[in-house]
Amino acid sequence: MDRRTFLSYLGTGAAALAAASAGLGTLEGKASAMSPTADHLFGYGTNKVSGFFEPIEASKEDALVLPAGYKYDVVAAFDDIINPAGDKFGQNSDYNAYFPIEGSNTRGLLVNNHEATNIFALGPVKDGKLTQQQVNNDLYYQGMSVIEVFQDGTGTWKMDVTSKHARRINGFSQFELTGPAKGIKALKGASKVQGTFANCSGGVTLWNTAMSCEENFSETAEAAGLEQTHYGWVVEIDPFDGSFLRKHTALGRFNHENTAMGLAKDGRVVVYMGDDKKDACVYKFVSSGKYVPERGRANSDLLAEGTLYVANLKSGKWIAMTYDAVSKALSDEKFKVPSGVDGKKEDVIKKFKSQGDVVTYCHEAAMILGGMPTDRPEDIEISPFDNTVFICHTNNDSHGNVHGHITRIFEKDNDLGGTEFDFEIFVAGGRQSGFSSPDNLAFDSNGNLWVVTDISSSSHNKGVYQSFMNNGLFVIPTAGPSKGVAMQFASGPVESELTGPFFTPDERTLFLSVQHPGEETDDLNKPSSLWPHRPGDTKPRCGVVAISGFKLG
Repeated sequence: MDRRTFLSYLGTGAAALAAASAGLGTLEGKASAMSPTADHLFGYGTNKVSGFFEPIEASKEDALVLPAGYKYDVVAAFDDIINPAGDKFGQNSDYNAYFPIEGSNTRGLLVNNHEATNIFALGPVKDGKLTQQQVNNDLYYQGMSVIEVFQDGTGTWKMDVTSKHARRINGFSQFELTGPAKGIKALKGASKVQGTFANCSGGVTLWNTAMSCEENFSETAEAAGLEQTHYGWVVEIDPFDGSFLRKHTALGRFNHENTAMGLAKDGRVVVYMGDDKKDACVYKFVSSGKYVPERGRANSDLLAEGTLYVANLKSGKWIAMTYDAVSKALSDEKFKVPSGVDGKKEDVIKKFKSQGDVVTYCHEAAMILGGMPTDRPEDIEISPFDNTVFICHTNNDSHGNVHGHITRIFEKDNDLGGTEFDFEIFVAGGRQSGFSSPDNLAFDSNGNLWVVTDISSSSHNKGVYQSFMNNGLFVIPTAGPSKGVAMQFASGPVESELTGPFFTPDERTLFLSVQHPGEETDDLNKPSSLWPHRPGDTKPRCGVVAISGFKLG
């Protein structure tokens, strides 16, 4: 291990050093016949997009800074009209997923998540309480947008506002519930629920639908007077069919970041998920039934029945989160309410009466069963090259892990459906690596990780975060001589984070969201950012850009 790699493990604990010395990181990033994943690049056999740029330096500019030879087009920004009905693009763009129309790399539907609202959508909030109009705006501008995008003859990416597919999915949309929590008492007997909001990252299914994850939902639900248990789920939509709207309760209810879907060796569907908060867990769901490609979207039913697992990194085991297991733990005379679970033993026992309760109160059940709390597990992706699983642990200042790290899981026998694993700290954030607080991930066809960062806006250019300046996008090889070395590809505007990196199938275009520029603004007359600097604009507009200029050889 060279000095730089060794230093990357310091500060992340003895377990990291042990994993590194065990030599776990030996798998090479070569295309293989491993179990397929839902990664949109797998199987395309395209060219290599990284290694063709000169890394940029960290920046404090109120600009989206890219390497020489690259450009970006603002495809859609907050409040833009997206369709003939006059629907408007939401706020705080996050995850992106591109769905080609008739196989095209230059025209398709782009699914975009909207995570939250702020002063630029709501205006000032008096005495901490939203007016009814502000509540309506809060529900409207969160959720998701489906827009049609295309590249014109000059190479410029644009939004087609005449699209028949373009629409908003938000806090007013109606969703069908699936799985064990459907109709249970904890959900007030609901089989259908109103709305989705706090939509963070997501994923693409093997049957070509989009998954969206409800993360920090509590404040919006409370302000709108909506039932808390109706939110915190994984949402599934079909970009080409506006009538298909589901929330899958079997995948658990918590502060979801994203989903990463793959197949077990026996053909069952596997979905990895992280709970984005301090001292929270990593989960995976394994379906009871097997994936049948010919069934198309009907495979969605597989997400209604299966086993939800929580990871214990110390034992290297996936713990099945079944009602029987929770009931057995609670009936033990020696049971003590673990840290992270509120209430007395009697209260906890009353809370869990069915599998529906287990998935509804997922974090509590995980703690009861021995799930291991970790440092804000955000985006998870399955490598389409060697079936290892990469997890962004963004940070946890409560434990001194202020810069975060990326964990790599090695499932036993390379079987995503297995119940045992090993792991390593693939790379740690900090001065030695040049980035801090990793958040979203994407693979290119060369096996490189594209990583965006999530340093809180209030911490930008302060204290130990000074050297990183604004949040950025980095490329990190997962194999070869530069394995684990971060190269900065982009820097975001003031007080923004870059989110949702997603390539077109030919890898000639990278979609990327610019989220909450000017987030610390408290006076609308003095915004701290004006990105994207539209003529005459007096406020910043978060949005999604299309980056081009990749030299494919």
